[in-house]
This record gives sequence, C-alpha cells and structure tokens, in this order.
Amino acid sequence: MTTPDLALDLDLDLVCLSHLRWNFVFQRPQHLLTRFAAGRRVFYVEEPVIREGDPRLAIASHAGVTVVTPELPSGLAGSHARDATLRHLLDDFLARHKVGRFIAWYYTPMALAFTAHLAPDLVVYDCMDELSAFAQAPPTMRAFEAALLLRADVVFTGGRSLYEAKRAYHGNVHAMPSSVDVPHFAQARDAAVDPGDQQSIGRPRLGYAGVIDERMDLPLLEAVADARPEWQFIMLGPVVKIDPATLPRRPNIHYLGPKRYEELPQYIAFWNVALMPFARNESTRFISPTKTPEYLAAGKPVVSTSIRDVVRPYGQRGLVRIADDAAPFVRACTEAMAENPVARMAAADTFLKTTSWDRTWSRMCRLMATAYRRRQSLLRASQAATVLGASRAATRHVSA
Repeated sequence: MTTPDLALDLDLDLVCLSHLRWNFVFQRPQHLLTRFAAGRRVFYVEEPVIREGDPRLAIASHAGVTVVTPELPSGLAGSHARDATLRHLLDDFLARHKVGRFIAWYYTPMALAFTAHLAPDLVVYDCMDELSAFAQAPPTMRAFEAALLLRADVVFTGGRSLYEAKRAYHGNVHAMPSSVDVPHFAQARDAAVDPGDQQSIGRPRLGYAGVIDERMDLPLLEAVADARPEWQFIMLGPVVKIDPATLPRRPNIHYLGPKRYEELPQYIAFWNVALMPFARNESTRFISPTKTPEYLAAGKPVVSTSIRDVVRPYGQRGLVRIADDAAPFVRACTEAMAENPVARMAAADTFLKTTSWDRTWSRMCRLMATAYRRRQSLLRASQAATVLGASRAATRHVSA
C-alpha cells in the first residue's frame, strides 16, 4: 500500500463523520482512511451508542485511525438536545487533541446537525450510497444532503450510477467506484485449508460474502436453493435491519455469520461460484458492490442480478453473468461451473490491472489538492475584495 502525497503545503488532519461502525465490515472507508492515516492524523467519528451514565466519548485506535464513539444516555430526549450534546463532546475532543486545520470528510449528511458550526479547511463528501433510500432512513436525510452539497468542496461517489444522480447538484463531482486489494483476494487462488465451519458442507458451493439486509433478494435465494437442493449456498456476513426469522431456511443454505476481512479469501477459495443475489429496489438502485472485483480477484466466476453498476462494466465485458429470476439464475450458475476458468481468469486479471485502492486514493488526493487550492484562491480573492471595499469607503469618508 502506498500513501500518495496530498500535495498540500499545510499539515491537515482529517475528521470523518460516518454512519458506519469502523469494526462492522472492512469496506470503502477503511480502505481509504487507513491510507490517509499513514501520513496524517485521522479521527473517525461514529454515530452514537446508548450507554447509561453521563455523555462521553469512547476512544480506540485501529490501523492508525482514532475511532471516536459518542456514548449517550437513553434519557437524552429530543434531537435538539442530542445534537447539542454531540456538538459539545466533539468541540471538546478537537480542542484537547489540538485539531486546528483539518479536512471534514462526510459519509453521512446527518452529521451536519452537530458539525455545521465547524470551520474546516476542506469539505469532502464521499457519497458511497444513496442513504435516503435505505430502510429506516431519517426523513430529513435529503435536506441535510442538500445542505452538505452546498458546503462541499469536492464530492466523490461510490459508483457510476450515483455520479449520474449527483452531478447535477454540485460542480465538482467525481465517480470513484470502490476498488479492490488484488493481492489480498488473490490468496484465494492458492488457499490450501478449508475453514473449519465450512469443511463439512458439501459441493458444489455457491457463496455470498457481505451484509445481509433489505438489499438481498431472499425469495430468489430461496427459489434457487429449492430448484437445486444438491447445491450448497454459503452466506457470510452480519444480518442487519431485517428480522433473521425472515431468512429462508433450507438444508442447503448455510449462514456462517460475519467473518473478518483477513479471512474472506480463505472462505471464497473453496466456492464454485460467487453470488450477488441483490434485490432490485430503491435501496439497490445506486449500489456499486465492492465484492464484484473482490470475487474476480479471488478467481471465481460471478453471477449477479442486474444491478446497474454490475451490468456496466462487468456484465458488458463478460466478466459477470447477469440473471434476475430463478430459472435464468440457475442456468447462469450452471454455465459458470462448466466454463473454462483459464480464459475467464485471464480476462478478469486484465481488467483488474486497471483498478486498485491505491489508484483510487491517488486520484482522490489530486482532486482534493485542486479543490483546496481553489478554495484558498477564492478566500484570498474575497479578502482582497473586502480590503478594497473598506479602503474605498475610507477614501470617500475622508473626501466628504
């Protein structure tokens, strides 16, 4: 992993405001911010958790990133009191850690409720998902996002579809599809030991690794499992925002729970097909699954539903098979298991040479540096105009 220079003359810290727990799933924020943390201080502020006692901040360090978790009592009533408390806690934290000049990096627009008073040197909105379309999204999400877009100096999007949705609302939006650590997932091609909780499961194995939530097409999974009872379906990942009782239960569907990022190649290594059985609804309209290039780097054939950012470029390039209904999905999986893996892996490797998290981060750094210089130039111009206006006013006063 390299650490590209931000090309800034000033030593800027980074304060990230996120809706995601740092230790939940290792994904886009972790890939990007650990790269920044190799050269500068990074403070990752999570959403609050409920704890009894006085409001406080729990502090931990992970991969060079300082993770800040507000702990608020259950009796703290009303959004106004909650936001005022968070503002006070954050202000005190930034003062104690002597955070003066910094980049404000937002994953959730809702954080503006307690950070709008801050004066960062650069504002970045890394829009990795359309959060307003997710289950249980706050009704004020769109309004806060509109406010954040007015403040942001540069906006990154987690995929092409999100870029197309946001580019009309800001003049400096850039598509930054989630990338892949190819060497990490390529370990799956040479793995020799099947993980213990997977060893007893028969073959062929068709697997999914990721969050299991409202974005999953559970009826499709159930129908495919029923159509091919001899196939074994491995489901890795946490179940969130849906009732676990609604998950399809079949003898050939195996829920193995969350796995650490470091463990994923070992599990994927012993699958025959990697799956992305996403539902087609508002919550998946703009997603750009990180697991697409991860599966390819692991050397596996991939079958997905017609998620827009999977169809293009992966489906169009023949790197991923696309099917939405049970019968076509079964056919696609059957074809995937019968194909020539040498030709497929060669095509995937050619594509993967064009992407990496290091490349994505390098490009982000260049765009942030340009946005910072633009902001400083506008600030100097504004200050000069103020001085000139004051000078002319003084001259008129003396002349009078």
